[in-house]
Formats: sequence, C-alpha cells, structure tokens
Amino acid sequence: MANWSDPWTNGAATASVGTRTASHDAGLRSYMLSVYNYMTSGVLLTGIVSLLFAKWLGVDQGPQVAAAHLASLGPLRLVIMLAPLGFVMVLSFGINRLSTVAAQAMFWAFAAVMGLSLSTIFIVYTYASVAQTFFASAAAFAGLSLWGYTTKRNLTGMGQFLIMGVVGILVAMLINMFLQSGPLDLVISVLGVLLFAGLTAYDTQKIKSMYFAVQGSEFAAKSVVMGALTLYLDFINMFMFLLRFMGNRR
Repeated sequence: MANWSDPWTNGAATASVGTRTASHDAGLRSYMLSVYNYMTSGVLLTGIVSLLFAKWLGVDQGPQVAAAHLASLGPLRLVIMLAPLGFVMVLSFGINRLSTVAAQAMFWAFAAVMGLSLSTIFIVYTYASVAQTFFASAAAFAGLSLWGYTTKRNLTGMGQFLIMGVVGILVAMLINMFLQSGPLDLVISVLGVLLFAGLTAYDTQKIKSMYFAVQGSEFAAKSVVMGALTLYLDFINMFMFLLRFMGNRR
C-alpha cells in the first residue's frame, strides 16, 4: 500500500510539478469515477433484482404468502442466502488468479445474487420505508465518502478500530439470536450504522491510496472492481442496519 502523502511532491523537479500533478489528478479522478460507477451500478442491479424477485414471491399478496412461497423453494433458499458470501470469498482471495473480465463478471453476478438474497426485506418492511431508508443511506454514503476522499487526515488507525467493532457487532448479533432482546437489537443497529459510516470514509481513503500503488499496472482494472465491491458492502451494510430501526414493518 502506498503512503498517503502525494508521491508527486517527493523529489519532483520544480519545472515539472504542475504538469505531473495535473496528470495525477486526472488519473485519480478517472480511477475513482470508475470505482463509483461500478459500485453504483451494482447497487442498482441489486435493487432491481431484489424488487422483481420480491414481486415474484408474491409480496403484494401479503407477507405470509411471500414467506410461504420462499419456504417452498427448499434447499434453493439456502443457496440464495449463502451464494453472495461465496462470491465475496472468491473475489477477495482469488482476485490475483482471475482475469479482469472474470473479476468484472463475478462482481455483476454477486450484485444480482445479492438482490435475490435481500428480497426478503420486502416481506418484513413496507415499500415506502425501504425506499426512504435507501435514499437516506445514499445521502449519508455520498457525504461520508466525499469526506474520506478529501480529508488530509490519515484514517488508518480509525479503520483498525472500526474493523474490530464490526467483529464485536457480529458476536453481539449471534448472542442476540438466542436472547431475542429488543433493546440490544436497537443498540446493535445504531452501532452498526456508525461503524459502517466510518468504514465508508476509511475505505474511500484506502481506495484512493491504492491508486498510487496500482496506476499503470495490470492490476489497476481489477483494483477498480475490488474498490467497488468494498464500497458496495459498506453501503449495503449501512442500509441494512439503518433499516432495522427506521423501517416500518408490515
């Protein structure tokens, strides 16, 4: 990982600073725009697939009908639930062995399967509350990512703390599966939103730093996919935790 300081400022000749900085800025903007385009397109694909599958399940006929239809899928339901994790594992640990085209295809397949998995939120929550939470999450994500992109503060230390917090949240969620505590569930939801809000800023800065390390290399295109996947997961998790206490149940 490259240092956070701008590499163009270290030892560059005075006469070439302006030209090289302009080139660096243009390349960085193009790189980050590609990351955001992939991430946004993936979220939109997930939303469309989720809504269409929910309608196919019969959500409009009532949550009981949709839940029964989902249960009738049998083992396929487990495949739908676990498939997104499989795609994330392959992309995260096998990215070096994948071609750029394969990595891109994997990302789109993951976004589509994630839509199938998330369709169950329409069984639990109303369309209006899902839409309201989505736009609230999008606004928060945009602001936090912009701050992570523009801040001069090194967020590395904060990122390590946030990652440990996510592990703690997962443990708390497992415990609450047995306790079924309403107050604990609310605390988990609030902390989850805060943690992934922080991770959005941290990951944006990390992706920006990654540009310095991969620019001009064969890995640059694949790093765009991985950056998009990281921000996608930050957004989806922030949205899901926010929905837990903002969403109106059916």
